[in-house]
Amino acid sequence: MSKSPWWPRRILSGAAKLFTLGTVTAVSATVFGVVSARQFGIRYETVPLLSEGQAPLRILHIGDMHLVAGDRTKINFVRSLAATQPDLVVNIGDNPGGVDAIDDVLHALEPLFEFPGVFVPGSNDFFGPRNANPLRYLRAPSTTTHLDELRNAVDTRKLFDGITARGTWHRVDNRSLTLQVSNGVDIHLAGTHDAHMQADDWPGFPNAQDTNPILKIAVTHAPYRRVLDAAVADGADLVLAGHTHGGQVALPSYGAIVSNCDLPPGLASGSFPWRSAGRTGLIHVTAGIGASPTVPLRTFCPPEAVVIDLVPADQTTAY
Repeated sequence: MSKSPWWPRRILSGAAKLFTLGTVTAVSATVFGVVSARQFGIRYETVPLLSEGQAPLRILHIGDMHLVAGDRTKINFVRSLAATQPDLVVNIGDNPGGVDAIDDVLHALEPLFEFPGVFVPGSNDFFGPRNANPLRYLRAPSTTTHLDELRNAVDTRKLFDGITARGTWHRVDNRSLTLQVSNGVDIHLAGTHDAHMQADDWPGFPNAQDTNPILKIAVTHAPYRRVLDAAVADGADLVLAGHTHGGQVALPSYGAIVSNCDLPPGLASGSFPWRSAGRTGLIHVTAGIGASPTVPLRTFCPPEAVVIDLVPADQTTAY
């Protein structure tokens, strides 16, 4: 009786090894991503944006919590941010990670209501997450539908009323205001609703004649080009945004693969200049605190809250 040819067995053995290696690699990458998504931290930036002689201004820039009900670790991290003692808190939205998380969101933010603040909503402040193929995120910006909103509606009134109940935080979605912050100076603020939902309408900065603001700050959830163009053209010194999660899935020595908006992936987080209508403003995009509950992982893109210390150009340290 002749022996079976050796080469089919070798091919099958090699294929099995490759399959096993691929499975182990995929599982390891997923575990790494899930663990990384829980490594909450604070990133500090010092930005020479103020005029000479002006006192430093500390901004706490937060957003994209995607807080799932009962997530004590994330709740405690957000509450601990009050220790940074900001002059102004800016929240760019996407706070709850489900329709049942409103009470926990308000509990997490409660210590920050001690400070002046503004906020704009993201889509997740209106409806909960939906199951989707995570690979679609790598091909094009995510989308939402009216049917999703009807099925997963968040109690937005309860959320927004809770955020503004103390009178220290204000909505600036498609609206503007002048706010006196903790160090006693006035700031012009203007913001938009979520551009990712096609709900943005740039309102312009306040035209108050009786105030002398030290700077103009624009706030938006998603940093789409049209919003950045409008804000900078209108004189914004600083534009604060989020939404991108810093790409959420990044590669070492390369960075973000996608931005989930119309910015290039290389601008999915951090600070960069932006020119529009002959003006230049500074854009800052936070990578955010959370990740989508349906894809709860991050790779080489740690979750963050950002403390931005604005200082005069001749000053290198703030606090």
